[in-house]
Amino acid sequence: MKNIFLVFLAFALQSCHSQNKTEPKKMEPSVKKTKAEWKAQLSEMEYEVLRNKDTERAFTGEYYNHFEKGKYVCAGCGNDLFTSETKFDSHCGWPSFDQAIKGSVIYKKDVSYGMIRTEVMCAKCEGHLGHVFDDGPKETTGQRFCTNSVSIKFIPATE
Repeated sequence: MKNIFLVFLAFALQSCHSQNKTEPKKMEPSVKKTKAEWKAQLSEMEYEVLRNKDTERAFTGEYYNHFEKGKYVCAGCGNDLFTSETKFDSHCGWPSFDQAIKGSVIYKKDVSYGMIRTEVMCAKCEGHLGHVFDDGPKETTGQRFCTNSVSIKFIPATE
């Protein structure tokens, strides 16, 4: 009787587990351009980072030590990504935010260079922004969106 109960319990747990395995729907980017169109629009470094997933050198980007009030948008398509209220100094050499604007980014597993990381991309044009790590401020989200300066543009707050 005990064995029948264990078999039933295992079956019930497996049924519940498999029902919750639905993959979230991937949103299609609303900005689609050819390689030539992106190259014509972006600077060489913007193209390399946003379209080819390159990384700018640490401590060289325009926004790594920038703390004015405003918002940060995708340099490729203008999609709102981060607010200045979520920016913090992580001392890593790149702009860091503890959260993105809801729905503004998408995530992808990145196993390049022998590491396992989570890539962060613009949800509107799929431009590469950087990576997200779990070593951000514990008093907020605990996340650190390590972002290439060249992948974003700052829009100052209007008074």
